[in-house]
Amino acid sequence: MNRLNLHRLLLWGILLLFALWFLAPLYVMLVTSLKDADQVRNGNLLSLPTAPTLSSWSKAWGSACTGIECNGLQPYFWNSVMMVVPAVLVSTLLGSLNGYVLSKWKFRGSETMFAFMLFGVFMPMQVVLLPMSQVLGWLGIASSVWGLMAVHIVAGIPSTTLFFRNYYVGLPDELIKAAQLDGASFWQIFWRIVMPLSTPILVVTLIWQFTNIWNDFLYGVVFSGADSKPITVGLNNLANTSSSVKEYNVDMAAALIAALPTLFVYVVAGKYFVRGLTAGAVKG
Repeated sequence: MNRLNLHRLLLWGILLLFALWFLAPLYVMLVTSLKDADQVRNGNLLSLPTAPTLSSWSKAWGSACTGIECNGLQPYFWNSVMMVVPAVLVSTLLGSLNGYVLSKWKFRGSETMFAFMLFGVFMPMQVVLLPMSQVLGWLGIASSVWGLMAVHIVAGIPSTTLFFRNYYVGLPDELIKAAQLDGASFWQIFWRIVMPLSTPILVVTLIWQFTNIWNDFLYGVVFSGADSKPITVGLNNLANTSSSVKEYNVDMAAALIAALPTLFVYVVAGKYFVRGLTAGAVKG
């Protein structure tokens, strides 16, 4: 074996070790969720379940609600779906329009406006909690799914604008000018020319927004009400429920249920996400 092959083998071995180290928690979560309470208490953390069961998954999913709390994740899951899907679509659409205007229809002060919008990308989320609560109260949508959706739309506009603006800067200006000479309007150019060329950055932005909004906890716990809590808050409530015996298998199953949508998105569209990034999504 020559030196080049030896180095390559060593590199693959190191990468494999890192991959196993990274995936070990996911393995522990999965096998623990398939065990019953006795196997969890008496078995080894890494051992496979002797009699796999989905009872912990069923209990973690649940459906019954008593008072202001629910015994499972099902109501929280559907709250997140109702909130995330519109928030992702609207913030992505607004970001694409902003990026289109700030890159191809520049006006006096457009660069200054873009610079101010970038503050929203780096601003700590805690800064906006009090003013956002006041605004939601004035609008009458505080502690509701609609209010939480509005918060994520506003919070996502700076990032989506940054992505689309940096991507559209790379599109040839000649395309826009040629369409204008042919009499195309602002919206015709956007829908018929710019958007068909935006597939890479569109995929990146959709995945980015979906992941950020679905996994958010701070906004969810602050701006949601008793019947509008997202799944991250529901997972926290389930994991911290006082019980005489801690059910780790149920907690692991609940964590996997909460993570399944984002895992599914990355498995299905992960390669498009990488292609979109290399196509200029994060370039200046």
